[in-house]
Amino acid sequence: MSEPRAQVETWVAALGQAFEARDSAAVAGLFTENGYWRDLLTFTWNITTSEGRPAIQAMLDARLADTAPSHLTVIDEATEANGVVTGWFRFETAQARGVAHVRLRDGRAWTLLTSMEELRGHEEKKGRHRAFGAEHGVHQGRSTWLERRLEEEETLGFSRQPYTVIVGGGQGGLALGARLRRLGVPTIIVEKNPRAGDSWRNRYKSLCLHDPVWYDHMPYLPFPDDWPVYSPKDKIGDWLEMYAKVMELNVWTGSEVTGARYDEDEGRWEVVVDRAGQSITLHPTQLVLATGMSGIPNVIDVPGASHFRGTLHHSSQHRGGEGYRGKNCVVIGSNNSAHDICADLWEHGAASVTMVQRSSTHVSPSESLFKFGTSQLYSEDALERGITTWRADLINASVPYAIMHEFQKPTTDAIREHDADLYARLEKAGFMLDYGDDESGLFMKYVRRGSGYYIDVGASELVADGRIKLKSGVAVDHLTENSVVFSDGSELPADLVVSATGYGSMNGWAAKLINQETADRVGKCWGLGSNTTKDPGPWEGELRNMWKPTQQPGLWFQGGNLHQSRHYSQYLALQLKARMEGLPTPVYALAPSHHRE
Repeated sequence: MSEPRAQVETWVAALGQAFEARDSAAVAGLFTENGYWRDLLTFTWNITTSEGRPAIQAMLDARLADTAPSHLTVIDEATEANGVVTGWFRFETAQARGVAHVRLRDGRAWTLLTSMEELRGHEEKKGRHRAFGAEHGVHQGRSTWLERRLEEEETLGFSRQPYTVIVGGGQGGLALGARLRRLGVPTIIVEKNPRAGDSWRNRYKSLCLHDPVWYDHMPYLPFPDDWPVYSPKDKIGDWLEMYAKVMELNVWTGSEVTGARYDEDEGRWEVVVDRAGQSITLHPTQLVLATGMSGIPNVIDVPGASHFRGTLHHSSQHRGGEGYRGKNCVVIGSNNSAHDICADLWEHGAASVTMVQRSSTHVSPSESLFKFGTSQLYSEDALERGITTWRADLINASVPYAIMHEFQKPTTDAIREHDADLYARLEKAGFMLDYGDDESGLFMKYVRRGSGYYIDVGASELVADGRIKLKSGVAVDHLTENSVVFSDGSELPADLVVSATGYGSMNGWAAKLINQETADRVGKCWGLGSNTTKDPGPWEGELRNMWKPTQQPGLWFQGGNLHQSRHYSQYLALQLKARMEGLPTPVYALAPSHHRE
């Protein structure tokens, strides 16, 4: 047995003994003084991080007895690097089976991740337990798979009600729908577009994913091994449409939720859906808003807009650069969408393209971000080292948000050194660069505020050499019939103005579909409470309201990129399944609402 493995075996054995004795203080004593325990449902029926021994003991005082952890078994080889020993073990609780990842420093846990993998007695029917499919023998009146499938489509939402309604049929809604399907939770996904995947098809023509393929798999069905590293939007749209069909999801396309109301007495929702002109009222117990990690588009109110003779629209309405050859184009904003749209307009021969940068932006070249960051867990090299998607997701989740910036800084520093010439040329062109409030780079900006960055796939070169013009540190004052006037008094002719000004918080959808009172009760979605730019305190330690219980019973939020949609849909699905089966789900540390938007 290797020395790292022996250390993990010793620690896990001590943990098991403390668990068996129901000794919260003894468990907490196995952690470093400032240790972290991130739990994904197994102890807390929540997604929460206990920071420091007192917080860990307090959580266990409340939850250890009911959870009744047992059968701790070390799995896989342990490793050691820079004085940190890393290991894995499996365990069971009274209700579930889980897996854990631990980092040890001097024999004590620095970080511990506990992840619920399945509910005991309510496992997915997979592997050796899969459905047989065929009905051998002779049976009068037998029905075929197709007949049963059609009957389900015809009855669900009519003669029988879904347990869960998901609003939104993008990657988030479909990933969650697939997991619920496997768990036997009757679910309807409401998608306003005519086809699943249209939320991608309808974006601007040049859009490709900025994350690599290994990071982006959907649950159960990974992309083929010849899938491009960076997926074009229409290819993703087709994959999602296929996914919905193959996974047998009940997606109501061409449908829109027009209102929802929670019945406190009944403990269920009244959800009104316009389905191809027919008004249908559903009565689910659980309502999930899977409308993306963002909310309703931030459409800025520009004085003079009613007099502007050109085209003025939000980036969510922009379809591409065709039709703007020889035109003067102004794009307000300097993050991902703004850069992509500017580059597309330039490629289509616009007479001039100007980016209006109102505040500083972090830029990470895509190839460098992959080389120094993402590829460590998500790449062919990672797969060859035995880091599967499942394992990568758990390693990724094992880093507590409170110290994640320290894990991100080396990546950011390596990119700054590697791309120093590009950064220097951008600044010389007048581009306002930043590397995050604490120099931790792109990913921390993403989880803290969901904005303020650009993953460079080519547009930065156009900015650096002046082919995309730049107006920095100014705001739009007003529009005339054919120009944009800025706060410094300067003016630019314009035939097209694109407002690439982002989106509001996801609770904006709650306000629109339910009411403002519910949205305010739930509060802001996303962000950690880091007290950095656009992420006000107090510290919460987890993403606000995402994939976990909220202050509104029966209301959940599913969002994020494809990686988050894949991984965290597992935990949201398990929470919904447990509630449907009537299992006890006492939520520890339900997060309060500190901010409305």
